[in-house]
Amino acid sequence: MTQRVIEMPDLGMGTFRLEGDTAYNSVKMALEVGFRHIDTAQIYGNEEQVGQAIKDSNIPRSEIFLTTKVWNNKLNKTDFIASVEKSLEKLQVDSVDLLLIHWPAPSNDEPM
Repeated sequence: MTQRVIEMPDLGMGTFRLEGDTAYNSVKMALEVGFRHIDTAQIYGNEEQVGQAIKDSNIPRSEIFLTTKVWNNKLNKTDFIASVEKSLEKLQVDSVDLLLIHWPAPSNDEPM
């Protein structure tokens, strides 16, 4: 795992409930007007559109702070790694800047 020192922008664009062209166009416009933090999650179902908008923006990836989240039923090692790899593929990136467990509620299946 590569580590780098980065600053998280004070203001970010969340993508909850944005789908399809709306997700793509919203993220692309946010980047065009100066947003540099984009927040998405697997459960939102829009990582592909977010990734394509980032790619099409032609803004260097190093200038964009990207957050995604792993759903809380993917906490065992195998599922977690597979989930992260799938997000990276959909987002068309090698890494994200912040990876969160989405809604980290304990369950009977996996200890926190």
